[in-house]
Amino acid sequence: MKDLNAEINKGDVISIIGPSGTGKSTLLRCLNQLEKPTSGKVIFEGEEITDPKCKMNLVRRKMGMVFQSFNLFSNLTIIENVMISPVQLLGKSRNDAYEEGMKLLKRVGLAEKALNLPSELSGGQKQRVAIARAIAMNPEVLLFDEPTSALDPTMVGEVLQVIKKLAGEGMTMMIVTHEMKFARDVSNRVFYMDEGGIYEEGTPDQIFNNPRKEKTRLFIKRLKQLNIQIENGEYDFIEATAKLETFCHDNMISSKLSRNVRLAFEEIVSQNLVPNGDAFDLYPVNILTEYSDADDSLVMDITYAGEKYDPFSDGDELSASIVKKLTNSVEYDYSDKTNRLKIIFK
Repeated sequence: MKDLNAEINKGDVISIIGPSGTGKSTLLRCLNQLEKPTSGKVIFEGEEITDPKCKMNLVRRKMGMVFQSFNLFSNLTIIENVMISPVQLLGKSRNDAYEEGMKLLKRVGLAEKALNLPSELSGGQKQRVAIARAIAMNPEVLLFDEPTSALDPTMVGEVLQVIKKLAGEGMTMMIVTHEMKFARDVSNRVFYMDEGGIYEEGTPDQIFNNPRKEKTRLFIKRLKQLNIQIENGEYDFIEATAKLETFCHDNMISSKLSRNVRLAFEEIVSQNLVPNGDAFDLYPVNILTEYSDADDSLVMDITYAGEKYDPFSDGDELSASIVKKLTNSVEYDYSDKTNRLKIIFK
Protein backbone atom coordinates (compact mmCIF):
# COMPACT_ATOMS: atom_id res chain seq x y z
CA MET A 1 0.00 0.00 0.00
CA LYS A 2 1.10 3.59 -0.58
CA ASP A 3 -0.15 7.12 0.05
CA LEU A 4 -3.16 5.88 2.00
CA ASN A 5 -4.95 8.49 4.09
CA ALA A 6 -8.33 8.05 5.75
CA GLU A 7 -10.19 9.18 8.83
CA ILE A 8 -12.67 6.80 10.45
CA ASN A 9 -15.42 8.37 12.54
CA LYS A 10 -17.31 6.80 15.40
CA GLY A 11 -20.36 4.96 14.05
CA ASP A 12 -18.96 4.62 10.53
CA VAL A 13 -19.65 1.39 8.68
CA ILE A 14 -17.05 1.22 5.93
CA SER A 15 -17.04 -1.48 3.29
CA ILE A 16 -13.68 -2.05 1.60
CA ILE A 17 -13.96 -3.48 -1.90
CA GLY A 18 -11.62 -4.01 -4.83
CA PRO A 19 -9.70 -6.62 -6.82
CA SER A 20 -7.56 -9.26 -5.11
CA GLY A 21 -4.07 -8.18 -4.15
CA THR A 22 -4.81 -4.48 -3.73
CA GLY A 23 -4.15 -4.36 0.03
CA LYS A 24 -7.64 -4.62 1.53
CA SER A 25 -6.75 -7.20 4.19
CA THR A 26 -3.34 -5.59 4.70
CA LEU A 27 -5.08 -2.32 5.57
CA LEU A 28 -7.04 -3.99 8.38
CA ARG A 29 -3.99 -5.84 9.66
CA CYS A 30 -2.04 -2.59 9.77
CA LEU A 31 -4.79 -0.95 11.81
CA ASN A 32 -4.46 -3.49 14.60
CA GLN A 33 -0.71 -3.94 14.02
CA LEU A 34 -0.86 -7.59 13.00
CA GLU A 35 1.30 -6.18 10.21
CA LYS A 36 3.68 -3.30 10.80
CA PRO A 37 3.53 -0.41 8.30
CA THR A 38 6.96 0.45 6.89
CA SER A 39 6.09 4.13 7.07
CA GLY A 40 3.31 6.45 8.14
CA LYS A 41 1.21 6.57 11.29
CA VAL A 42 -1.94 4.95 12.61
CA ILE A 43 -3.72 7.01 15.26
CA PHE A 44 -6.50 5.44 17.30
CA GLU A 45 -8.45 7.49 19.84
CA GLY A 46 -5.72 10.12 19.85
CA GLU A 47 -2.86 7.64 20.41
CA GLU A 48 -0.25 6.80 17.79
CA ILE A 49 -0.37 3.02 17.85
CA THR A 50 2.51 2.74 15.35
CA ASP A 51 4.79 4.17 18.05
CA PRO A 52 7.04 1.34 19.34
CA LYS A 53 6.21 2.46 22.89
CA CYS A 54 2.47 1.87 22.35
CA LYS A 55 1.03 -1.03 24.37
CA MET A 56 -0.78 -2.81 21.55
CA ASN A 57 -2.19 -5.51 23.82
CA LEU A 58 -4.33 -2.80 25.44
CA VAL A 59 -5.30 -1.23 22.10
CA ARG A 60 -6.39 -4.59 20.64
CA ARG A 61 -8.91 -4.98 23.45
CA LYS A 62 -10.78 -2.07 21.90
CA MET A 63 -10.35 -3.29 18.31
CA GLY A 64 -12.04 -6.61 17.65
CA MET A 65 -11.25 -8.61 14.53
CA VAL A 66 -13.19 -11.33 12.74
CA PHE A 67 -11.14 -13.44 10.35
CA GLN A 68 -12.30 -15.32 7.26
CA SER A 69 -11.02 -18.61 8.75
CA PHE A 70 -12.92 -18.23 12.09
CA ASN A 71 -9.83 -18.94 14.31
CA LEU A 72 -11.86 -20.67 17.02
CA PHE A 73 -10.14 -22.88 19.60
CA SER A 74 -11.05 -26.40 18.49
CA ASN A 75 -10.57 -27.93 21.96
CA LEU A 76 -12.94 -25.49 23.69
CA THR A 77 -16.72 -25.46 23.66
CA ILE A 78 -18.54 -22.59 21.97
CA ILE A 79 -19.27 -20.77 25.22
CA GLU A 80 -15.65 -21.25 26.34
CA ASN A 81 -14.45 -19.69 23.07
CA VAL A 82 -16.58 -16.63 23.82
CA MET A 83 -15.56 -16.47 27.51
CA ILE A 84 -11.81 -16.90 27.22
CA SER A 85 -10.78 -13.33 26.32
CA PRO A 86 -13.01 -11.51 28.83
CA VAL A 87 -11.68 -13.80 31.58
CA GLN A 88 -8.01 -13.72 30.64
CA LEU A 89 -7.69 -10.18 29.31
CA LEU A 90 -10.44 -8.18 31.04
CA GLY A 91 -10.26 -10.03 34.35
CA LYS A 92 -13.95 -10.91 34.43
CA SER A 93 -15.13 -13.71 36.67
CA ARG A 94 -16.10 -16.93 34.92
CA ASN A 95 -19.71 -16.49 36.08
CA ASP A 96 -19.97 -12.98 34.64
CA ALA A 97 -18.22 -14.03 31.42
CA TYR A 98 -20.56 -17.02 31.12
CA GLU A 99 -23.70 -14.90 31.56
CA GLU A 100 -22.52 -12.29 29.10
CA GLY A 101 -21.35 -14.99 26.68
CA MET A 102 -24.75 -16.68 26.68
CA LYS A 103 -26.43 -13.34 25.97
CA LEU A 104 -24.11 -12.84 23.01
CA LEU A 105 -24.70 -16.35 21.69
CA LYS A 106 -28.43 -15.74 21.93
CA ARG A 107 -27.89 -12.47 20.07
CA VAL A 108 -26.30 -14.34 17.14
CA GLY A 109 -28.83 -17.17 17.34
CA LEU A 110 -26.56 -19.86 18.77
CA ALA A 111 -27.40 -20.16 22.46
CA GLU A 112 -28.44 -23.79 21.98
CA LYS A 113 -24.94 -24.59 20.64
CA ALA A 114 -23.11 -23.28 23.74
CA LEU A 115 -21.78 -26.70 24.80
CA ASN A 116 -20.90 -27.93 21.33
CA LEU A 117 -17.37 -28.00 19.93
CA PRO A 118 -16.51 -25.94 16.83
CA SER A 119 -16.21 -29.13 14.77
CA GLU A 120 -19.93 -29.73 15.31
CA LEU A 121 -20.95 -26.41 13.74
CA SER A 122 -21.39 -25.30 10.15
CA GLY A 123 -19.14 -22.62 8.66
CA GLY A 124 -21.81 -19.98 9.05
CA GLN A 125 -22.36 -20.91 12.69
CA LYS A 126 -18.60 -20.80 13.38
CA GLN A 127 -18.41 -17.31 11.94
CA ARG A 128 -21.31 -16.15 14.08
CA VAL A 129 -19.45 -17.51 17.13
CA ALA A 130 -16.36 -15.60 16.03
CA ILE A 131 -18.45 -12.41 15.88
CA ALA A 132 -19.86 -13.08 19.37
CA ARG A 133 -16.33 -13.66 20.66
CA ALA A 134 -15.17 -10.33 19.20
CA ILE A 135 -18.12 -8.46 20.70
CA ALA A 136 -17.44 -10.03 24.11
CA MET A 137 -14.48 -7.68 24.50
CA ASN A 138 -16.78 -4.63 24.16
CA PRO A 139 -14.63 -3.16 21.38
CA GLU A 140 -14.84 0.39 20.07
CA VAL A 141 -14.44 -0.86 16.50
CA LEU A 142 -14.85 -4.19 14.71
CA LEU A 143 -12.70 -5.22 11.76
CA PHE A 144 -14.05 -7.91 9.42
CA ASP A 145 -11.62 -9.53 6.99
CA GLU A 146 -13.80 -11.11 4.28
CA PRO A 147 -16.06 -12.79 6.84
CA THR A 148 -18.03 -14.78 4.24
CA SER A 149 -15.30 -15.81 1.78
CA ALA A 150 -14.80 -19.25 3.36
CA LEU A 151 -18.51 -20.02 3.54
CA ASP A 152 -20.84 -22.05 1.40
CA PRO A 153 -23.20 -19.63 -0.43
CA THR A 154 -26.15 -20.98 1.59
CA MET A 155 -24.49 -19.81 4.82
CA VAL A 156 -23.48 -16.31 3.73
CA GLY A 157 -26.85 -14.73 4.49
CA GLU A 158 -26.90 -15.72 8.16
CA VAL A 159 -23.53 -14.09 8.82
CA LEU A 160 -24.34 -10.93 6.87
CA GLN A 161 -27.59 -10.59 8.79
CA VAL A 162 -25.69 -10.52 12.10
CA ILE A 163 -23.27 -7.90 10.78
CA LYS A 164 -26.14 -5.83 9.43
CA LYS A 165 -27.80 -5.92 12.84
CA LEU A 166 -24.59 -4.67 14.49
CA ALA A 167 -24.42 -1.82 11.98
CA GLY A 168 -27.97 -0.85 12.88
CA GLU A 169 -26.95 -0.69 16.54
CA GLY A 170 -24.24 1.90 15.83
CA MET A 171 -21.12 -0.28 16.00
CA THR A 172 -18.12 1.23 14.21
CA MET A 173 -17.00 -1.29 11.61
CA MET A 174 -14.65 -1.78 8.68
CA ILE A 175 -15.54 -4.70 6.46
CA VAL A 176 -13.46 -6.18 3.66
CA THR A 177 -16.05 -7.85 1.48
CA HIS A 178 -16.83 -9.06 -2.03
CA GLU A 179 -20.59 -8.99 -1.35
CA MET A 180 -21.53 -5.91 -3.34
CA LYS A 181 -25.24 -5.80 -2.43
CA PHE A 182 -24.36 -6.13 1.25
CA ALA A 183 -21.75 -3.35 0.98
CA ARG A 184 -24.34 -1.12 -0.67
CA ASP A 185 -27.01 -1.83 1.95
CA VAL A 186 -25.02 -1.78 5.19
CA SER A 187 -22.38 0.95 4.70
CA ASN A 188 -22.36 4.69 5.01
CA ARG A 189 -18.95 4.83 3.30
CA VAL A 190 -17.22 2.64 0.71
CA PHE A 191 -13.50 2.42 -0.04
CA TYR A 192 -12.61 1.04 -3.47
CA MET A 193 -8.97 -0.05 -3.30
CA ASP A 194 -6.69 -0.28 -6.32
CA GLU A 195 -3.19 0.76 -7.35
CA GLY A 196 -1.95 0.22 -3.80
CA GLY A 197 -4.32 2.56 -2.00
CA ILE A 198 -7.83 3.96 -1.68
CA TYR A 199 -8.47 4.61 -5.36
CA GLU A 200 -11.94 6.07 -4.81
CA GLU A 201 -14.04 6.79 -1.73
CA GLY A 202 -17.65 7.80 -1.37
CA THR A 203 -21.14 6.93 -0.22
CA PRO A 204 -22.65 3.68 -1.50
CA ASP A 205 -24.74 5.69 -3.95
CA GLN A 206 -21.67 7.47 -5.33
CA ILE A 207 -19.54 4.35 -5.65
CA PHE A 208 -22.17 1.94 -6.95
CA ASN A 209 -24.30 4.27 -9.07
CA ASN A 210 -22.01 7.13 -10.10
CA PRO A 211 -18.34 6.14 -9.78
CA ARG A 212 -16.04 8.94 -10.90
CA LYS A 213 -13.12 6.76 -12.00
CA GLU A 214 -12.98 4.19 -14.78
CA LYS A 215 -11.42 1.34 -12.76
CA THR A 216 -14.13 1.68 -10.14
CA ARG A 217 -16.82 1.56 -12.82
CA LEU A 218 -15.31 -1.53 -14.41
CA PHE A 219 -15.04 -3.31 -11.07
CA ILE A 220 -18.54 -2.43 -9.87
CA LYS A 221 -20.13 -3.59 -13.08
CA ARG A 222 -17.57 -6.39 -13.42
CA LEU A 223 -17.06 -5.27 -17.00
CA LYS A 224 -14.83 -7.10 -19.45
CA GLN A 225 -13.76 -5.06 -22.46
CA LEU A 226 -12.56 -5.63 -26.01
CA ASN A 227 -11.50 -2.74 -28.22
CA ILE A 228 -11.17 -3.05 -32.00
CA GLN A 229 -10.09 -0.12 -34.15
CA ILE A 230 -10.49 0.02 -37.92
CA GLU A 231 -8.25 2.52 -39.69
CA ASN A 232 -9.32 1.92 -43.30
CA GLY A 233 -11.28 -0.32 -45.64
CA GLU A 234 -8.44 -2.84 -45.86
CA TYR A 235 -8.90 -4.05 -42.29
CA ASP A 236 -8.60 -7.78 -41.52
CA PHE A 237 -12.22 -8.84 -41.04
CA ILE A 238 -11.26 -12.44 -40.15
CA GLU A 239 -8.87 -11.27 -37.42
CA ALA A 240 -11.48 -8.89 -35.97
CA THR A 241 -14.19 -11.56 -35.79
CA ALA A 242 -11.68 -14.00 -34.28
CA LYS A 243 -10.98 -11.48 -31.51
CA LEU A 244 -14.71 -11.20 -30.84
CA GLU A 245 -15.07 -14.99 -30.71
CA THR A 246 -12.13 -15.30 -28.30
CA PHE A 247 -13.53 -12.53 -26.11
CA CYS A 248 -16.91 -14.28 -25.90
CA HIS A 249 -15.29 -17.66 -25.22
CA ASP A 250 -12.93 -16.36 -22.51
CA ASN A 251 -15.82 -14.69 -20.67
CA MET A 252 -18.12 -17.72 -20.99
CA ILE A 253 -20.72 -15.73 -22.90
CA SER A 254 -23.58 -17.92 -24.12
CA SER A 255 -23.40 -19.26 -27.67
CA LYS A 256 -26.61 -17.40 -28.57
CA LEU A 257 -25.31 -14.03 -27.39
CA SER A 258 -21.91 -14.69 -29.02
CA ARG A 259 -23.61 -15.42 -32.33
CA ASN A 260 -25.73 -12.26 -32.11
CA VAL A 261 -22.69 -10.11 -31.37
CA ARG A 262 -20.75 -11.48 -34.33
CA LEU A 263 -23.72 -11.04 -36.67
CA ALA A 264 -24.30 -7.45 -35.52
CA PHE A 265 -20.61 -6.69 -35.98
CA GLU A 266 -20.71 -8.07 -39.51
CA GLU A 267 -23.90 -6.25 -40.52
CA ILE A 268 -23.01 -2.86 -39.02
CA VAL A 269 -19.28 -2.73 -39.62
CA SER A 270 -18.72 -4.84 -42.71
CA GLN A 271 -21.96 -4.16 -44.57
CA ASN A 272 -22.47 -0.50 -43.60
CA LEU A 273 -19.56 1.43 -42.13
CA VAL A 274 -16.65 0.08 -44.16
CA PRO A 275 -18.42 0.31 -47.57
CA ASN A 276 -19.25 3.97 -46.78
CA GLY A 277 -16.09 4.79 -44.85
CA ASP A 278 -14.34 6.78 -47.54
CA ALA A 279 -17.48 8.51 -48.85
CA PHE A 280 -18.44 9.81 -45.41
CA ASP A 281 -14.85 10.05 -44.09
CA LEU A 282 -15.76 7.77 -41.15
CA TYR A 283 -12.31 6.48 -40.19
CA PRO A 284 -11.10 5.62 -37.67
CA VAL A 285 -13.95 3.40 -36.50
CA ASN A 286 -13.65 2.31 -32.87
CA ILE A 287 -15.67 -0.66 -31.57
CA LEU A 288 -15.71 -1.05 -27.78
CA THR A 289 -17.44 -4.22 -26.59
CA GLU A 290 -18.28 -4.38 -22.87
CA TYR A 291 -19.65 -7.46 -21.13
CA SER A 292 -20.93 -7.44 -17.55
CA ASP A 293 -21.08 -10.80 -15.82
CA ALA A 294 -22.99 -9.09 -13.00
CA ASP A 295 -26.16 -9.04 -15.11
CA ASP A 296 -25.06 -10.98 -18.23
CA SER A 297 -25.41 -7.91 -20.44
CA LEU A 298 -23.34 -6.85 -23.43
CA VAL A 299 -23.01 -3.45 -25.08
CA MET A 300 -21.22 -2.66 -28.33
CA ASP A 301 -20.28 1.02 -28.43
CA ILE A 302 -19.19 2.12 -31.92
CA THR A 303 -17.76 5.60 -32.51
CA TYR A 304 -16.53 7.02 -35.79
CA ALA A 305 -15.62 10.38 -37.30
CA GLY A 306 -16.78 12.23 -40.39
CA GLU A 307 -20.18 13.28 -41.61
CA LYS A 308 -23.41 12.25 -39.95
CA TYR A 309 -24.09 8.64 -40.87
CA ASP A 310 -26.64 6.47 -39.05
CA PRO A 311 -26.57 2.89 -40.39
CA PHE A 312 -30.17 2.40 -39.26
CA SER A 313 -31.56 5.29 -41.29
CA ASP A 314 -28.88 5.96 -43.91
CA GLY A 315 -27.53 2.46 -44.48
CA ASP A 316 -28.67 -0.91 -45.76
CA GLU A 317 -32.25 -1.59 -44.67
CA LEU A 318 -31.84 -5.37 -44.54
CA SER A 319 -28.79 -5.10 -42.28
CA ALA A 320 -30.63 -2.67 -40.00
CA SER A 321 -33.59 -5.05 -39.79
CA ILE A 322 -31.36 -8.04 -38.93
CA VAL A 323 -29.50 -6.17 -36.18
CA LYS A 324 -32.67 -4.80 -34.56
CA LYS A 325 -33.97 -8.37 -34.19
CA LEU A 326 -30.75 -9.39 -32.42
CA THR A 327 -30.66 -6.54 -29.91
CA ASN A 328 -32.55 -5.06 -27.00
CA SER A 329 -32.12 -1.47 -28.17
CA VAL A 330 -30.05 0.72 -30.48
CA GLU A 331 -29.08 4.33 -29.76
CA TYR A 332 -27.52 6.75 -32.25
CA ASP A 333 -26.08 10.20 -31.58
CA TYR A 334 -24.14 12.73 -33.63
CA SER A 335 -22.36 15.59 -31.88
CA ASP A 336 -19.02 17.41 -32.20
CA LYS A 337 -18.50 15.72 -35.58
CA THR A 338 -18.54 12.32 -33.94
CA ASN A 339 -20.97 9.51 -34.71
CA ARG A 340 -21.83 7.20 -31.83
CA LEU A 341 -23.82 4.00 -32.15
CA LYS A 342 -24.67 2.10 -28.98
CA ILE A 343 -26.04 -1.42 -29.44
CA ILE A 344 -27.44 -3.13 -26.33
CA PHE A 345 -27.94 -6.88 -26.64
CA LYS A 346 -30.64 -9.02 -25.11
